Amino acid sequence: MVRKVLIVDDNAHNLMLEKDLMELAGFVVFEAVNAFCGIAIARREKLDAIIMDVRLPDMRGSDAALILRGEDFSRDVPIVFVTASVMAEGREEIRAIPNSGFIGKPINTRTFAKEIVAFVEAAASA
Repeated sequence: MVRKVLIVDDNAHNLMLEKDLMELAGFVVFEAVNAFCGIAIARREKLDAIIMDVRLPDMRGSDAALILRGEDFSRDVPIVFVTASVMAEGREEIRAIPNSGFIGKPINTRTFAKEIVAFVEAAASA
């Protein structure tokens, strides 16, 4: 079974690194550089996970996640926020979004894909 992941990040270096790691883990990867494009891709593709930065140029990743949670096609897709924003208020904002998780930047390249797979598997068994 082919797994699909969407990565939403406006930083080209982060996007490329995360894409490479997920492709090495066997995922088909879709990319978006802002929330608007990410939402459009999520509407078009049946995704197994969404990896999203919190700070995006057009809206906060958490706001985009709430839009996605309001739609049938993405209600149960795990959303993993990858961000350097580790302030308590930012974590609370993420915790309020159902079926979401958090990975701090800088990411650990040895464990990143495994952490995403764990979120996918946890969502599938729920």
